[in-house]
Amino acid sequence: MKENGNGRPEQCVANLLLTTRGEVPYERLKGLSSQMIDKPITAVMAESSADIEWVLSTYEPRININNVNFEDLLPHLGQFGLKIDVATG
Repeated sequence: MKENGNGRPEQCVANLLLTTRGEVPYERLKGLSSQMIDKPITAVMAESSADIEWVLSTYEPRININNVNFEDLLPHLGQFGLKIDVATG
């Protein structure tokens, strides 16, 4: 997490999505799995959606996850974006 500015749930979600599992001492499960790197996008979509939902619901209980989607930014170059619809409360 960042040193400052972690009070808003949206910022905490952004920080969690940038954290790789295993990089936080004493919290080795916090973050997303790095095993998705170099896998086909269809496998990543299927496997990482559940991982994202688990990480966010476990480490940021102030939000409710409505939807997790991957969007094509430049699919011919292998660039995809992650779009998560969350609600605070």
